[in-house]
Amino acid sequence: MLWFIGLGITGPDSLSARAQKIVSESDVVYLEQFTSPITDAETQKIRELVRGEFKLGPRWLVEDGREILETAKEKNTVLLSYGDPYIATTHIELRVRAIQQGIKTDTIHASSALTSLIGECGLHYYKVGKTVTIMSTIPSTTAYYTIFENLKLGNHTVVLLEYNQNKSFFLEPVAAFESLLAAEKEQARKAISDSTYAIVASRIGFPNQSITAGNIGSMLNEDFGEAPHTIIIPGTMHFTESDALKAFARCVDAPEDNTSKIQKISAQMMKKYVPMVRRALEQIAPHYKDTKEFASVLENAELYIRDAERFFEQGKDELAILSIGYADGLVDALRIAKGIEPEM
Repeated sequence: MLWFIGLGITGPDSLSARAQKIVSESDVVYLEQFTSPITDAETQKIRELVRGEFKLGPRWLVEDGREILETAKEKNTVLLSYGDPYIATTHIELRVRAIQQGIKTDTIHASSALTSLIGECGLHYYKVGKTVTIMSTIPSTTAYYTIFENLKLGNHTVVLLEYNQNKSFFLEPVAAFESLLAAEKEQARKAISDSTYAIVASRIGFPNQSITAGNIGSMLNEDFGEAPHTIIIPGTMHFTESDALKAFARCVDAPEDNTSKIQKISAQMMKKYVPMVRRALEQIAPHYKDTKEFASVLENAELYIRDAERFFEQGKDELAILSIGYADGLVDALRIAKGIEPEM
């Protein structure tokens, strides 16, 4: 038998009477250590609750899973983890393997910091988009584009920060902000800037929990205290969310809508290419004024530009991009035929 039991966001003190009974009566209890930090005092509380064998579960042991599964074939076994057991995909995969091997499984769910922090910040959970993690060892390009895509839809982005249990390392919020600003310089989609509004939720569920909110530029010199920290980049905030955030958090700056600052990639392309292609057409047209056989090509280029503008106004972004691309291709072909260099 293999139980997956969550400790919730407040640790062993939040275990239900049923969970405590299962833990105390099990033959072997593994305490998973890598998804969230757990103090020595909390570890000791769990040790005192366990009557059977107690084992610490580092990342490699849980990800490998073979010892846990072999134990569960013969003994009543528990895998304890902070938060909810199935926030970690590793635990889901372990349960699948257990079932495939004929091991009976069961679960006691609990609150997770990932879900709890949304309400703690006063935000509406149904507006949360795709979650992303920022690591210290790799560029934040994926996180950057996830935030960008979420903001286009008006959604909030939960940004998890690297935690390495083996090295006792937590990525600090300021380092994460700097990484996102670096990604902006490289990607240039105007998704992140010093004026981007952000929320830093620290130690959710701990007695010294704190929430700080403000523009990224205002928080680059903030000290957010002990880890763990999570960043939220809010999208469109309903006035009830803004009011709740002001009540629940220390707001360095007043709550602000990030979505209104975002321009879709298609809009950025249209803003750049429509004037550019039109200027190129105006540049090339005089060179073909006496060649009737090319009149229809010039006319079609102009019509494609107009179609691009009309489609974009109608919200048909893909057709708008295709149309300006066709216009650009025609103008480019006419320019090359005359050996004319484009204006810079």
